[in-house]
Amino acid sequence: MLRAESIQKSFPTRGGELVVLREVSLTLEPGTTSVIMGPSGSGKSTLLNVLGTLEPPTAGRVLLDESDLFTLSERELALFRNRRIGFVFQDHHLLPQCSVLENVMIPTLADRANTNAAPRARHLLERVGLADRADHRPAELSGGERQRVALARALINRPALVLADEPTGNLDRRTAERVADLLVELHHEQQPILIVVTHSERLAGRFDQQFTLVDGTLAPR
Repeated sequence: MLRAESIQKSFPTRGGELVVLREVSLTLEPGTTSVIMGPSGSGKSTLLNVLGTLEPPTAGRVLLDESDLFTLSERELALFRNRRIGFVFQDHHLLPQCSVLENVMIPTLADRANTNAAPRARHLLERVGLADRADHRPAELSGGERQRVALARALINRPALVLADEPTGNLDRRTAERVADLLVELHHEQQPILIVVTHSERLAGRFDQQFTLVDGTLAPR
C-alpha cells in the first residue's frame, strides 16, 4: 500500500516561499491504477517526485510497504527506491552510451546477487516488441521505441510502485496508443501500484482512479 499523509512542498524564491503542494493525502491499494491531471504548473511532477522519493516533502510522510520512506538514511532510501520504485519519464532518460539491453538492466546493477537480470531484461524487451533492438543504442531508436525501453527499465526489478510522468506526451497519437497499451498490459501482468501524470483524456480513461491537482490541492475527478 502507498500512503501519502498531509504532503506539503514549498520552494524559497526571491519573492518569498512558493507553495506547490498543500496538504496532499493519498492512499492507494496494491495493483491499483491512478491518473493525476491538472493544468501545467499545478505541481503534478513535483508530487510524483515526492512520492518517488526524488524530492523530500517540506512536511508530511510517504509510506510504501509500511516503510516511512523519508526516515531512511540516504543510502537506505537510494536502495529502496532502486528496488521498489520504477520511473517512466516523458524524456525517457536513457544513457546514450549504453545499449538498449544495458539501459534496461541499469536498475539491477546495485544488486550483484541478481543473476536473472539479463534474461529478465531480454524478456521485457520481447514484451515491448524490441527484442531485435537489444544491441542498438538509443540514438538508433524512434521516440516511441525509446519510451518502450524506458517502460521495460521501470519494470525490471518488479517494483511495488511505478510512476509515469507524461509517458506519451512527446509521441504522435498512434505511437502514444501503442505505449499506453503496453503500460496497461504490463501493469495487469505485474500488478504494481501505477500512478500516471498526463494531459491526455484518452490515456486517463484507462485507469481505475482519476485525480485533479489544482493550486497544490489534490481531489478526485
